[in-house]
Amino acid sequence: MSDRTYEIGLKPVELDNANEEQKQILERAKKANGMIPNMYKNMVNLPGLQDTYDLGYKHFRQQSGFSPAEQEVVFLTLSIDNGCGYCTAAHSFIADNMSKTPEEVTNAIREGKEIPDAKMKALSEFTKILNESRGNPTPEQAKRFLDAGYEEVHILGIILAQSVKTISNYSNHIFHTEIDDAFAGRKLEKA
Repeated sequence: MSDRTYEIGLKPVELDNANEEQKQILERAKKANGMIPNMYKNMVNLPGLQDTYDLGYKHFRQQSGFSPAEQEVVFLTLSIDNGCGYCTAAHSFIADNMSKTPEEVTNAIREGKEIPDAKMKALSEFTKILNESRGNPTPEQAKRFLDAGYEEVHILGIILAQSVKTISNYSNHIFHTEIDDAFAGRKLEKA
């Protein structure tokens, strides 16, 4: 039995072989990121998948009520929990360089260790609970999250992040997406 999962036969879409709809999406990604991440080249095979991801990602960033550092705690926790090496590397890079998440928080999530910040620890723990329970936390688990200083609307923000990470994490699994050089320094080495 193989230790690898199914790898889809679709090839990454490059600007020079993209149709008009794909080209618009890839050019938008390049403008926003300064590059076209490998993940985008894969997901754009189905433009609606990439558009849905982009819209959900934008709404999470703008409407979740979480600080940029807290957003990375959510995204990184989900990426680790879903076993996505690509998104783990990408969100670790973003946490370090853009969202200014304390490195000890990022590293604790990556290493499965206790997070030294109580509020971020509660956020990461509840994100994982919400993910693993498929949106069915117990009242006690929700109370601990709310008692840490969050509001019920933040639960909806985590659900939005889950939907975004489901799209990207599962797409990366099926494509076996290669980690971009820009994120390679934060690749999580398997033990």
